[in-house]
Amino acid sequence: VTGLPFRHVGERFQRSNDTISRYFHMILTTLATQPFYTDYVRFPAGDTVPSKIQNNPKFWPYFRNAIGTIDRSHIHASPPAYVHSNYRNRK
Repeated sequence: VTGLPFRHVGERFQRSNDTISRYFHMILTTLATQPFYTDYVRFPAGDTVPSKIQNNPKFWPYFRNAIGTIDRSHIHASPPAYVHSNYRNRK
């Protein structure tokens, strides 16, 4: 939740990196498997674009042919270091 590396979290809670990693993976596994995932995770219905974007001529030309849902969510993704140059200056 904090976005901090394991060593900072470990230092904050006075635990080893191994302990932090082990518990992180336990929680991640719990959240990503049944029954929790199937009961509590719901995706937006359909591929809808918010009216704020759809009715704005400044944004709509760029999002008209977008694939997937634009639901104001942000998922941080970072490619491995050896392919960074492939993704540089991409829109």
